Amino acid sequence: MRFLLFILFAAYTSLLAAQQTDSLAPHVYRWEALETKKEDSRIRRQVLEGSTTSLAYFEVHTSTLEPGKAPHPPHTHTDQEELIIVKEGQVKITIKGLSRTMGPGSIAFALPGDEHGIENTGNTTATYYILKYKGRAPNHERGQQAGGSLMLDWNDLVTKNTGKGYRRDFFNRATSQLAQFEMHTTALNADSVSHAPHTHVQEEIILLLRGNVEMYIGGSLYKAAPGDVIFLPSMVPHALKNIGKEQCEYFAFQWRN
Repeated sequence: MRFLLFILFAAYTSLLAAQQTDSLAPHVYRWEALETKKEDSRIRRQVLEGSTTSLAYFEVHTSTLEPGKAPHPPHTHTDQEELIIVKEGQVKITIKGLSRTMGPGSIAFALPGDEHGIENTGNTTATYYILKYKGRAPNHERGQQAGGSLMLDWNDLVTKNTGKGYRRDFFNRATSQLAQFEMHTTALNADSVSHAPHTHVQEEIILLLRGNVEMYIGGSLYKAAPGDVIFLPSMVPHALKNIGKEQCEYFAFQWRN
């Protein structure tokens, strides 16, 4: 019996170690420090790649397209969700045969199995972020029941006054890979703080759209500028302060199993 328990414990610790080998730590990924890689139809910047408590695989990268270009033909993922966030320019995004032309701040979300593609339909370069991820406990039926794939235009969203700026809510729902995925933007007036340092079970990405901020992360302070991506693991104390003279604005993505 003791030998069996030892074997089971060893198997569990080995699995845990394997999951945590490339586990992402809290970090500020600076736009200006990202390495650029020229490909046939785009310039690609790799932001991060690894795993988290909730995600067996997680990748963030950006693509910059010349007018009339696409990174690749429309495609599908069998076991990953994909979130597209437009940084600049005008792009046409197509999911399951439905197309929309959208500008900065707009997003598209594709479930596994749903064909999707993107192309630059504007007169200037277009840049967008891609978040691709695979959950540790996927449920494809759950994702369809929660609403399926979607596209949301920045200009269609309602702004809500918060007293120190405003907020835009994108969605808060279950997906095929996550029990909860919530997404919003926050605008903060000069010298305002988002909230006191706090923790939550959800993992989080902060994507800065405009302004200059200071992030409190686990007892240390970090500066961040437009284009920067900040990853916050579960239960890491954090807070954000606008240290610029103008209003700042940022995306916040939170998720959990």
